[in-house]
Amino acid sequence: MAPKKISNTEKTILRELIFIESFSHLLEETGYTYGTLRDELINLINRGYIDVYSEDGSHSVSPFYDSDNIQQFQFQATKSGLKTIQNYAV
Repeated sequence: MAPKKISNTEKTILRELIFIESFSHLLEETGYTYGTLRDELINLINRGYIDVYSEDGSHSVSPFYDSDNIQQFQFQATKSGLKTIQNYAV
């Protein structure tokens, strides 16, 4: 079975997460609204494409993070997330 195709929004977010980045950095760089970014991050986290890190980025808190306070965490694309954007590169 082929993996689920990712949206342009998801690709944009994953491309920003080669290194650990904060929620505020993602808001600024993508230009997405808070709600859009939050929803897309949660979808990507649930699919295993993003790891969640503590506020200072020192350790992974995946999968135990507070989605109601997602702006307090940092994020990085997983190997599988990076492979996904590579597979859909134009």
